[in-house]
Amino acid sequence: MTLVQAFDDWRQAPAAWQGGVVALGNFDGVHRGHQALLADAGRQAKALGVPLVALTFEPHPRGFFVPDTGPFRLTLPPAKIRLLTQYGVQAVLAQRFDAAFAALSADAFIADVLLKGLAARHVVCGYDFTFGARRGGNVERLHAEARARGFGVTVLEPVMREGEIYSSTRIREALRAGMVKDAAELMGHPWEIEGAVELGDQRGRTIGFPTANVALGEHLRPRFGVYAVRALVDGKWRAAVANLGRRPTIGKLQENFEVHLFDFAADLYGKTLRVALVDFIRPEMKFAGLDALKAQIAADGEAAREILKPGH
Repeated sequence: MTLVQAFDDWRQAPAAWQGGVVALGNFDGVHRGHQALLADAGRQAKALGVPLVALTFEPHPRGFFVPDTGPFRLTLPPAKIRLLTQYGVQAVLAQRFDAAFAALSADAFIADVLLKGLAARHVVCGYDFTFGARRGGNVERLHAEARARGFGVTVLEPVMREGEIYSSTRIREALRAGMVKDAAELMGHPWEIEGAVELGDQRGRTIGFPTANVALGEHLRPRFGVYAVRALVDGKWRAAVANLGRRPTIGKLQENFEVHLFDFAADLYGKTLRVALVDFIRPEMKFAGLDALKAQIAADGEAAREILKPGH
């Protein structure tokens, strides 16, 4: 089945997506714990000869219930769908999480969403999955309803590394500390910021380091500073250096994510750029003037080139 992000409501589920194995979760980051869940769901789907469907929620319920929580997302919808597909999902229902959906009872979630909407043969979720209004449903409730209604349930226990659970919360903590290598290890892939290239103040061009100003959107803000990164441009990953922060030397208060691609001169305005953070180089600093800033930018570029050398 070809992945089609065709709808955001269980009441519009195409027939081709019904009768499958449904993997349940927010899947923010699609980290190693999520990957284990998807692998189990994939085995179940293969054994039954049915599609593997991921049921996730947009916006993230945390953002719905606590709207002033600030940017915290590890993956926005395009990246999440791409990663879910990479790990075997054939169809994604990114259920619109609004007041009406939040008010659904646990019974209605099972009867209407899982059974009527998706006709789920089997569902797979993590040990801590909750559902329904005021989190009225949990995995014990899911097991009981499955026995009564005749569908299968698999609940995965925590997936751990050296006694630590793989979790989106732990990944967020690592990124806020600038520990992008640790975050990538927890995720099983580099963490990316994906956004449109916007028109900036073009100051980088005046000092010899043109940058692409990438929209941060709802992405979590990792530690402010300079990173060695790779950017996907026209299907090719290119080495680059990026600065995330408020540029205190030139008195800017707005957050910016500026990416300088090495040995590259084409115009990127309006394109969507995927930028994978590889390593943290230094924290954000304020310099005495533009000459000191230019010298540091040059040094940062050399450091990034060294980090990004093949085999490093």
